[in-house]
Amino acid sequence: MQRLSGLDAGFLYLETANNHMHVASTAVFDPSTMPGGYSFEKVRQLVLERLPLLPPFRRRLAEIPFGLHHPLWIEDPDFDLDYHVRRAALPAPGGKRELADLAAELMGRPLHRERPLWELHVVEGLEYGMIAIVTKTHHAAIDGVSGAELTVNLLDLTPEVAPPPVEDPPWQPDHVPTDFELVAYALSSLARQPVHGLRVARRTFETALRLRRRNRQPNVTPPPAPFSAPRTSLNTSITPHRRFAFTTVSLDEVREVKNAFGGTVNDVVLAMCAGTLRRYLDDRDEHPDGALVAMVPVSIRTEDEKGSMGNKLSPMLVSLATDIDDPVERLRAISEGTVAAKEQERAIGAATLTDWVEFMAPAVAARAARLASSTKIFDRVRPLYNVTISNVPGPNFPLYSAGAHMLAMYPMGPVADGLGLNITVMSYMGNMYFGLVSCRETVADVAEIAEGLNEALAELCKPEVGVATGVERPEL
Repeated sequence: MQRLSGLDAGFLYLETANNHMHVASTAVFDPSTMPGGYSFEKVRQLVLERLPLLPPFRRRLAEIPFGLHHPLWIEDPDFDLDYHVRRAALPAPGGKRELADLAAELMGRPLHRERPLWELHVVEGLEYGMIAIVTKTHHAAIDGVSGAELTVNLLDLTPEVAPPPVEDPPWQPDHVPTDFELVAYALSSLARQPVHGLRVARRTFETALRLRRRNRQPNVTPPPAPFSAPRTSLNTSITPHRRFAFTTVSLDEVREVKNAFGGTVNDVVLAMCAGTLRRYLDDRDEHPDGALVAMVPVSIRTEDEKGSMGNKLSPMLVSLATDIDDPVERLRAISEGTVAAKEQERAIGAATLTDWVEFMAPAVAARAARLASSTKIFDRVRPLYNVTISNVPGPNFPLYSAGAHMLAMYPMGPVADGLGLNITVMSYMGNMYFGLVSCRETVADVAEIAEGLNEALAELCKPEVGVATGVERPEL
C-alpha cells in the first residue's frame, strides 16, 4: 500500500460530474511495419507483457472512511486487463474529424474509481490503413513527465518487440484493507502532521517576506497574481462534454524563431498560443481588459525522482501579452515574463505548494469542488487564469508499439470550471504535436484555435528569420 501525496489526491478532490481529472493522448500508428501484420491481440499482449513497467496500471484506490485522510494505492486483487484495453473503430472516412470526435467522447467519460484509473482504446478504421491508440490515465497517478515515461514503456526503438521484462519479485495483489485498518492508518499518519505543519508554516512565512521584499524592488516586474486574469468566454462553468482538435508544426521552424528573437522554445509556443487566442477572441468581438494569463506547469522532478510516478510539478503564471499588437514584440514580452516567473518560482521554492496541499481535508476539499461546480461560481468571478499551456519534450527518434511505427502523438490535458481550454504540446521526430481539449459548450470552435497556431507561427516568421514554412507533415 502507498498513500497518495496531497498533490496527487488533490486531483481526486477537484473531480466533479463536469470536471474529469484525467490526462490522455491520441497517438497515430502505421501498422504496416508490424511483423506478421496488425491484430488487436498483439497490442493487448504487449500491454500484458509490459505491466511490470507500468506500476499505476494494476493499482486502484482505497479511500479512507469519512474522508479523514488522503486515499491509498493498493495492488488490485481483482485486476482485469480486458476491462482497460478496449477496441474501437471510426466511421468512414476515418479522417482527422472522426478521430478528434472519438477522442473527445472518450475524454468526456469519467474513470471509475473502483478500478485502476486508466484505459487504452485501440482505434481501427483510420484512413490510409492507419490505427490510433487513445490512452487516458487519472492525473492522480501521473503528471505530464511521468505520463510520457509511462508511455515510453509501451514503445520500442525498432519494429521488433523487445522481450518481456522479468518481474522480480513477482507481482502480488494486496489485501484489501478493512475500514478499521484504513482509519487506523489515517490516524497514525495524521498524528505526525502538527509538527510538520509548524515547519511548513514557518518556511511559508519566511518565503512570503522574502517575496514581498523582492517584488518591491524597482527593477522587478512580478508575474501575474492569481485571479488577476481578465474575464473571457473561455472562462465559464463547464459541462461534462468535450471537444478535441490537433495540429502539427515544425520544431525547426519554432527553433529558428527562437534563435532569431531570443528566449526559449517554450516562449515561442506561448507566443503562438497568444496569437491564436487573440485572433479567436477578436473574431468574436471580445476585447479583454488586460493580457491573457496562462498557467504553465513546471516539472520539479529531480534526477533521483525520474521514473517515479505521481505528480512533481508546480504551477507558473505567465502573461501572454495579448494586449501587444506586434507578434515579435509580444514574443519578447512573453520571454521577459517567463524569466520573471521562473525567478519568482525559485524564490518561492518548489516544495511550498506541495507541502501545503498535504494538509487538505479530503471531505472538505471534495465538497468545496462540488459546491463551486453546482453554483456556477466561475460565471461570476475573475478566473484564476485563462488557459493551461503545457509543453512536454519528447524523443527525436522513431518509436514503435507492437511493431507499428508511431507517426504522431497528440497530448490531451484536462479542463476545469472556469478554465475551459487546455493546450498541451509534445515534440517527436522534428515536429511539435499540439492537442487542444475544450468544454464543448464553452469553446465549441476549438479547431479554429488549433488552425490558428500555424498562422501565429507564420506571423513570427519574418524575412529576417529565414524560415522555410510549409514543411511536409503527417496527415494525422
